[in-house]
Amino acid sequence: MTARHRVTLIPGDGIGPEVSAAARLVLDTAVPAIQWVERMAGSAALAEHGDLLPEETLEAIRTSRVAIKGPITTPVGSGFRSINVALRQGLDLFAAVRPARSLPGVPTRHGAVDLVVIRENTEDLYQGVEFAAGSPQADAFREELRRLASFEIRRDAGVTVKPISVAGTKRIVRFAFEYAKANRRARITLGHKAGIMPTSDGLFLRTATEEQIDRGDVSFEDMQIDHLTARLVREPGRFDVLLLPNLYGDILSDLCAGLVGGLGLIPGANIGWEYAVFEPVHGSAPDIAGRGVANPIAMILSGAMMLRHLGEKVGASAVEAAVDAVLSGSEVRTPDLGGTSATMEVAEAIADAIAS
Repeated sequence: MTARHRVTLIPGDGIGPEVSAAARLVLDTAVPAIQWVERMAGSAALAEHGDLLPEETLEAIRTSRVAIKGPITTPVGSGFRSINVALRQGLDLFAAVRPARSLPGVPTRHGAVDLVVIRENTEDLYQGVEFAAGSPQADAFREELRRLASFEIRRDAGVTVKPISVAGTKRIVRFAFEYAKANRRARITLGHKAGIMPTSDGLFLRTATEEQIDRGDVSFEDMQIDHLTARLVREPGRFDVLLLPNLYGDILSDLCAGLVGGLGLIPGANIGWEYAVFEPVHGSAPDIAGRGVANPIAMILSGAMMLRHLGEKVGASAVEAAVDAVLSGSEVRTPDLGGTSATMEVAEAIADAIAS
């Protein structure tokens, strides 16, 4: 069969190669028209290329325009920048999309949860503007801040700057409304702390409020982030789409994962106007790597999101329905969901459900 889509596959570290192989099996069953281009990032790339994120990997994504990656670990204190952050900023993947949906056969505290976190992905505290405590740069920053605004920062403080721009906010608001309309979502709730940080969160709120005017049938509201978090854990069914700056979006998307059964079930996407990279929300879990027990469902559902992005809506729906069908039974599930099945056993069951 002639390939309709070229996709860059980055297996990742830890359990990444295992869940990537599982997802590829399922996606090839649903849409057997993908040309896979495998490239490295993470520890394997560091060993072979001396770089956690080689230029050839970035170039492959620029060529295919779509990629799916397994989880990758950036060693803490290694001096290396987070690969995920580097990908998002290098490819201008400004929108992170993380759906959280209750799945059949997965017991949770709440009933039906079906919401989406849309997170601005390139600005805020994760932009990487930092000055280490005691560094000449930190000292110069302290002096300049004292001169400009009479603010005093302790000499032993590390500093991270929180830039939020009008342009960055406008495009994430536009993306959120377009996503809501395309996916029949009715309401967007923006989270912020504008009362405490009027020049950053306040700008995010003001710009979004101006941009949301005349956006059709999608309603818009805002909540202080602490109030939003309290409401979210009590009544998640009240929310539809959450629109958040970078840091809050990272934290609340993990909270939403907890509402529906854990990180092993949550897909994700990083999307820009030109490129898109799909990935599970969970980490690389090196403690279980190589044992064949990792839950592949988050990676598989990330693949379903990728198929929908590629216009393969029938294939995407088939993958999601097959995941639901397998989880509805109790026979095939990985240890984190109370079962004894191996990673590839789950993938094979899902592929069989698609093919049947």
